[in-house]
Amino acid sequence: MSTKKEAYLCLSAMLRAREPRLLNRERAERMLDAASFEDAAKLLTDCGYPDMSQMKAGEVEQTLAERRSAIFGELDGLCPDKELVDLFKLKYDYHNAKAILKAEAMGSDCRRLLSDSGRVPGGKLLELYNEDRLARLPVILAGAMAEAKAVLARTANPQLSDFVLDKAYFDELRAVADKVGSPFLNGYVEILTDSANLKSAVRTLRMGKNQDFLAGVLIEGGGVGVQRIAAAADKDSLAALYASTKLEKAAALGADVLAGGSMTAFEQACDNAVNAYLRGAKLVSYGPEAVCAYLAAVEGEIQAVRMILTGRLAGVKPQAIRERLRDLYA
Repeated sequence: MSTKKEAYLCLSAMLRAREPRLLNRERAERMLDAASFEDAAKLLTDCGYPDMSQMKAGEVEQTLAERRSAIFGELDGLCPDKELVDLFKLKYDYHNAKAILKAEAMGSDCRRLLSDSGRVPGGKLLELYNEDRLARLPVILAGAMAEAKAVLARTANPQLSDFVLDKAYFDELRAVADKVGSPFLNGYVEILTDSANLKSAVRTLRMGKNQDFLAGVLIEGGGVGVQRIAAAADKDSLAALYASTKLEKAAALGADVLAGGSMTAFEQACDNAVNAYLRGAKLVSYGPEAVCAYLAAVEGEIQAVRMILTGRLAGVKPQAIRERLRDLYA
């Protein structure tokens, strides 16, 4: 028994005990089949949520954001590897960075778009940016924001600015996984990278962009090399490239997209492949794997809850919501 893994014994046991309360497919189906939004929302109290049955869409969003931030904060104080929770906070830092840069370019106010679930609260990140104090931010994030701002000023193309931030985000993901030293976490970052690259390849080919453009948006560090992806310039070679990988089904649906198929089904399959990888953590009794899987499960749960509740509020038919739901960890 390694000392490092042993440090996770109590925390792993606590999180495993919480797993039965996570939203599962059966509970999600009951929410979809409920007679009303109010009835659907009340079912969530079994999962530890407050009663949201009288809330409007904005209040639901705020409640879900607060739940995520509370769980991040709790595990920040309990996790032996403090960086592990950062693996899930990072995307909110980079979401905020994108929102701030685009708002500045458009002369608009981005504050309502900012999240407090990152390493740096959204309002604080905006304040440091406006006061030109990027040096007080995490180093890679600060450098990426400065570079992305320059790219946006030079090209007026927010997509190119986003590419800079996306690459920095994955650089940080790999750095955190390497520091924790868990092969499972490295595998998680690898499949996240492969999924992102597959999505980029399909979108790029769908738009009719060339290989040079595709090569510029791909992320290093996946199981499928970027040069091989860039060389896969049509739907047949793209599907073959991912054959016998965890993304085989998703790549086949990506080929269908290039022939006029559903982008929604393709993106859903990419996300489900990542979730299938995470469910492998159930076979690990204790360790950083249990924390990673729990945090990813919470993220997936919140996404599903948002989709169901805001959909029910908006009068979207349950079957339409059902078709967009990702697989759940529980």
